[in-house]
Amino acid sequence: MSELAIEAAGLGRDFGTFRAVADVSFTVEAGEIFGYLGANGAGKSTTIRILCGLLAPSRGTARVAGFDVGRAPEAVKSAIGYMSQKFSLYLDLPVQENLDFFGGAYGLSGRALASRAAEVVELCGLGDLGGRITGTLSGGVRQRLALACAILHRPRVLFLDEPTACVDPQARRLFWRVIRQLAGEGTTIFVTTHYLDEAEYCRRIGLMAAGRLIALDTPAALKRTYVPGRIYLARGRELGPAAAVLRGQPGVTAVEPFGAGLHLQVDPALWDKVRLAAALAAAGGREVSIEAGEPSLEDVFLAALGQAEKAA
Repeated sequence: MSELAIEAAGLGRDFGTFRAVADVSFTVEAGEIFGYLGANGAGKSTTIRILCGLLAPSRGTARVAGFDVGRAPEAVKSAIGYMSQKFSLYLDLPVQENLDFFGGAYGLSGRALASRAAEVVELCGLGDLGGRITGTLSGGVRQRLALACAILHRPRVLFLDEPTACVDPQARRLFWRVIRQLAGEGTTIFVTTHYLDEAEYCRRIGLMAAGRLIALDTPAALKRTYVPGRIYLARGRELGPAAAVLRGQPGVTAVEPFGAGLHLQVDPALWDKVRLAAALAAAGGREVSIEAGEPSLEDVFLAALGQAEKAA
């Protein structure tokens, strides 16, 4: 049986009468990249703060790196790395001084600190930026520096709260290359993101809505569960009014805008490309073309959220 890096059982947190996290239970294996997804206010950051020992749970229990977050929060903090949504390094310090400061905070010094700082600079692609003032760096480089500071002490578990928010695609690719390398070396990664294409890199994904964990599985299994049937992409003109006609037809599970086109989820026993094109054209669509598509995690998220709202 694999070692568990994170265990949460009935975890909850209230702020007055507001229930931010409600009875959340899950486990994360050592070395796993675990994605935690949800809309703003779903409870993702609150869960992370509890697991990092920064916020006491109102209910339930959690263990991180073998330590109880309620009884031994300081031990948890020493075993983890944490990168928050908000950039938290010192903007007026050079890159190297930020590394030295956070390395010292984690108990590193002398040659050990210098050696490890050189390693994370290389790993995170910071090159010869040691003398640059942190506040002059681009957003993507700042995020890589924040990651470097978070992994200086070789944490067993690394928490990343929307680490690629507001950075360019190239910086996102580099960031995830580093994350995959860390996981390959045995570090457990717990990451939140609003970029659902990034979540495909995760071994498993938990979906949060209104403080509750509404789905948990691998990306492929979630797609099979929440997006049955066939996916088609429709392109053309005047598709908005035509989509309204298609919605509610037998065998049509979902009709969603997709750029200038439509994302269609249908029962393959009742619909194929020819029939869909004909139905959209008959309803006023012009220059309609249909091509087969693949379900995405966006489809999963919308379907799971819709089911949760109906159940509520």
